[in-house]
Amino acid sequence: MAAQIINGFELAKEKRAQLAKEVEQLKREGIEPALAVILVGDHPASQSYVKAKQKACEEIGIRSVLLTFPNDISESFLLGQIARLNKDRSIHGILVQLPLPPQINELHVIEAIAPEKDVDGFHPLNVGRMMTGQQTFLPCTPYGILYMVQSLQVDIVGKHVVVVGRSNIVGKPVGQLFLREHATVTYCHSRTNDLEAITRQADILIVAVGKPKLITSSYVKEGAIVIDVGVNRLENGKLCGDVDFDDVKQVASYITPVPKGVGPMTITMLLHNTVQAAREQHK
Repeated sequence: MAAQIINGFELAKEKRAQLAKEVEQLKREGIEPALAVILVGDHPASQSYVKAKQKACEEIGIRSVLLTFPNDISESFLLGQIARLNKDRSIHGILVQLPLPPQINELHVIEAIAPEKDVDGFHPLNVGRMMTGQQTFLPCTPYGILYMVQSLQVDIVGKHVVVVGRSNIVGKPVGQLFLREHATVTYCHSRTNDLEAITRQADILIVAVGKPKLITSSYVKEGAIVIDVGVNRLENGKLCGDVDFDDVKQVASYITPVPKGVGPMTITMLLHNTVQAAREQHK
């Protein structure tokens, strides 16, 4: 029996409808949630991501402020812009679209954003709070993945979650979020011995490595939940994930597609964090 599809597009739609109501309520209280997005250079993928984020903000009533700068700006100039936004009480969330040009240190930029406006959840202070189970902004893609699995109403407690990939943006934090839900978590990466043997133990398999169709059915336990974070473009122009969808759906119980899987949930959790930031800053 083929796996059921976890439709991130539909889940995002439902969550955004709920967020739109929360934004309406905040506006009745005199609070207009606002997100500032900084885009440096003309990287096509970054431009596309920013446009999608702006559109999502508009859909639910969040004010979106876009600041665009040329590729050759200095790090000090960018840090100055962030400092100005930190002080602007009308801006609740600040997002700097990555990657940045080589003359700018991404870590310096992330650390410059005020933690209470870090709606990406990347600031070291917010990462530390997440690791220790405190209230904070959770990074958007891992938060979206957890939300998707929770939407299935399966019991996560005690389940074996295997994460393939150890990036700071997805791999590391998503494992921590499932650990907070009392799952047993294993991390795999490029130097893991016998990857297939480990992934076959997973009740929930999360793949985020950027290698097209790396995971086939032989890597997946019968009935596992499979979350594919990868977005890769093939030579024929089509998008695919890190999981061989057509093959793996024959053994998994649930699986996310690419596109319309994790992607829509990432932006949705950014909106969630922005609404949360607006509420917290006006307490």
